[in-house]
Amino acid sequence: MCYSAQIAQGFHQYERMFGAQLDLPAFFDLYAGRAAGDRIKVPKAVDAAFAHTANPETSGICESIRRFEITQAAILEQELFKQRKRLADAQRSLQTKVTKAATESQRIASDKVTATLRRLDDLRRTELKDRDSRIFPGVYAPIMVMEQGRRVIKPMRYQCRPAGKPANYDTRFPGTYNARKSSLDGFWKGQFGVTHGLMIVSAFYENVSRARMEHRELAPGEQDENVVLEFRPDAGEPMLVACLWSHWTGAGQPDLLSFAAITDEPPPEVSDAGHDRCIVPIKPANVDAWLNPSPDNLARQFEIHDDRERPYYAHRLAA
Repeated sequence: MCYSAQIAQGFHQYERMFGAQLDLPAFFDLYAGRAAGDRIKVPKAVDAAFAHTANPETSGICESIRRFEITQAAILEQELFKQRKRLADAQRSLQTKVTKAATESQRIASDKVTATLRRLDDLRRTELKDRDSRIFPGVYAPIMVMEQGRRVIKPMRYQCRPAGKPANYDTRFPGTYNARKSSLDGFWKGQFGVTHGLMIVSAFYENVSRARMEHRELAPGEQDENVVLEFRPDAGEPMLVACLWSHWTGAGQPDLLSFAAITDEPPPEVSDAGHDRCIVPIKPANVDAWLNPSPDNLARQFEIHDDRERPYYAHRLAA
């Protein structure tokens, strides 16, 4: 399963490649909710894309981002003060008497100080890093859809909650950030042929068994180890990943736009590296056909998958 992906940094690549337009009300609502305290995660690179857009229409979004960053900085600074005090208290106790409790408190506080300083640095820095455009389940990403004949970019959560399902569907089915091709006309029949999207991705990441990756049997008594591999097209071209999405509504709860990336059997190089699934990158020529599906012609949608781009995926251990 594609548990993580490196997406296009922000939304400008959708605009350049496809002339897509932002759904500004949807982005405004998302950022306003986050600034108000909703548990919403957005990659730093998407925030930065708005900060570098000279567009008066996005000023409200930029203000929400600024308010969120101020609030987060205050929370982290309070946590830093708390953990530094805990560390100092533990160190004073250890000067008097070495105890297991004080030693453990010193270790935990020291680790939390380091982690909090790292989070503050991430919040404040302006130079983007590759990890700033990675998404994981539960994180929002720009997704392109077709709306009234226009290509539109909407913010969607990476884990699909289909319309009509209860809110606890997320915990009952935690793997719904991916949609297996073999289950599209079954489990995903409410979205397949109805609501299709596209995500621009430069790399994807998978958890694999180290022993399987190294093509060897475990030694007697040896425990296997999980490693994370980065898979990237060797030509360096962005992948146009086929997605399904849904607009969920619930009484007394905010609307939710969410999506799942479609996966299929892997090409040989991904299988040889130890993983059994792969995302489905479609060809540019098939983008509009994919975004304008017909539930009465599912065969055409499967044909688009079969006519996919087939890059060679080079892999390496993820940083």
